[in-house]
Formats: sequence, structure tokens, C-alpha cells
Amino acid sequence: MARVAGVDLPRDKRGEVAITYIYGIGRPTARRILLRANVDPNKRVKAWTEDEVGRIRDIIERELKVEPNREVVPKGTGTPGIEAS
Repeated sequence: MARVAGVDLPRDKRGEVAITYIYGIGRPTARRILLRANVDPNKRVKAWTEDEVGRIRDIIERELKVEPNREVVPKGTGTPGIEAS
């Protein structure tokens, strides 16, 4: 099971859906994270490699701030989500 931002992601879900299990991340943000990590949004979590999990984890840690109440916001701002590149 992939653990990202303190959340065990469900293995049988597509990545785009599984990342939304992290409080504060919706479908659009999940899709942007996966595209930046170069991971197919339709690929199931159980098929992710350790490298893919690491890239996803790095993007979330670098671009989002997971607060103790589990709200995810972009670093340096007070609004949820991340800017599209």
C-alpha cells in the first residue's frame, strides 16, 4: 500500500481517485499532481512503482503543505489547490 502525506492510499483505486483520499486534494489537483509526476492517472495504485510513489510524494511535499488538521494548501498561500503550469 502506498503511503503519502500520512494517508494509506487504496490499492485498487485509480491514482486520480486514490490521491483524493488525502484531505484537501480533489480530482483536479490529483490529476495535476499525477501529470507533474509523469504517472498515468488511470493506473491503479497497486501498479505504481516505488519511483512513481516517490515522485508523487515529493510533489505533494514540495508544492503542498499538509497541516496537522490534514488540510492541504499550497506552500506560501492560504488557498487550497496548486497552480497549473
